This record gives sequence, structure tokens and C-alpha cells, in this order.
Amino acid sequence: MIEHYKAMVSSDWNECLAPCGPFDCMSFAYPRLKADLAAVFRQYTGNLITLDEAAVQIRESLPEAITPDQMDAYLDESFTTYTGVPDLIEWCSSNNILFMINTTGMIGYFQRIFAKSLLPPVPVISAHPMIRYPEKSGMPPRFYKLFETRDKGKNTGKIAHTLAIPAAKTILLGDSGGDGPHFEWGAAAGAYLIGSMTKPSLDNYCRARNIAIDLRFGLDYSRHEKNDPQKELQINFMDLATTIEEIVNRLTH
Repeated sequence: MIEHYKAMVSSDWNECLAPCGPFDCMSFAYPRLKADLAAVFRQYTGNLITLDEAAVQIRESLPEAITPDQMDAYLDESFTTYTGVPDLIEWCSSNNILFMINTTGMIGYFQRIFAKSLLPPVPVISAHPMIRYPEKSGMPPRFYKLFETRDKGKNTGKIAHTLAIPAAKTILLGDSGGDGPHFEWGAAAGAYLIGSMTKPSLDNYCRARNIAIDLRFGLDYSRHEKNDPQKELQINFMDLATTIEEIVNRLTH
């Protein structure tokens, strides 16, 4: 990981950059668990249970661990992102902006994504280690373990500090209440906060703590928009490049 990044984007993944959930690979392997896993996802993204409690429930429900072959089969059939996400990652890289994925999803999921070259290279990923595979040769992302939603802010802060990236040049993306602690950290530090496909749970978390979301991108479900997966796919994430560039340039000159 080079050390001359001029800014940083730290983004959630599930339902923020991609129309999928962190447990979809498990539902794919064990379809009968789909409803239970969806319920667990709603509980911790709504801050009704901790991520650790969710992980315990999931471990107890899974008959076996998800193998690399099962993960690959899921990715071969289902991998997708919102429009423009790979382009935005590449644009950030070409402009010396660190793009960090910061998610409650599984490390093993991203290991296989990059092994299969389904995304452009991402230097660092913060994710849950419940599924993790042995490292292969090559240059994989640097992984940081995430055990609770509040670890998002800790890991973003750690990377920003290591690379001397000021908080004012740090942009956070999140969609649900599970990103609330990340936004709370960002608001206190002075980062720029972007709600992506903003859910009521994130809006409620921020309102309760007087956290201002600087930009709401894509559909805003906190404003009573009807859930529309097809319309979500029409949102082009490359449109965020202009906003990111303005933030970086405003604070550089």
C-alpha cells in the first residue's frame, strides 16, 4: 500500500455499493436459512442486537462452514455491484485516493472476489473474520478484522492515521443503522458523510445524535421512497467522483 494518498473513501458494501446482503452466500449454500439470516441482518443493522450476537446466531444455524467452492459458486451466479462502482474504485486509485471497503460482510467473500478478479484492486478492507480462507500468493488487500459495527470507525481512523490522511479529506459512505457508529466517529472527527440508498435506521441513528448527513446519494428510503431495486441499479456511482474531487480540491487549495 503506497503512502502518498491525498484523500480516503471508506465505504460500507452491502446495500451501499452492491445490492446484496452479507449472508447471501450462506443463503445460497443453505436456502432453508434465508428467512432466518435476513431477520438477523435486519436486527443488527437496526441496532437491535450487536454484531457479535448476530455472529453467534449465524454460527449456531450453519450446518457447516462455507467452503471456497461454495463461495465461488455463489459469486459465479450472483456477484454484482451498483452501476459505476468498479469505475469509481478505479477512478479513486488513479487519483491517489485510497478506497477502503469497510463492512460487516465476510473476509472470505472478498478474498474470493479478488482471487476471481471481479473488482479492481482495493488496498485495504475491514470485514468480519467469521469466514476467512488461507491467503494465496500475490498481492491481496490488507485485511482488518471487524467484530462490531463500531470497529468501522476504529479501522478507518487507524488507516487514516497511518497514512497521514486528515479527517477533512476522509469520505464515509453508509446506508443503514449499522453504519451509524461509523458516521458518529466521522462527525466527531470532521469527515464528510454520504448516505447511499439511505435507510430509515441510519437516518434515525443520526437524528437522535444530531449527526448531519452531508449528502444523500441514490434513493433515499428515509424519505418514504418505495423500495425499488431496479431503480437502484440506474444510479451511477461515478456521479460521486465530482463530489469527492470537490472535497479534495477545496481542502487542498
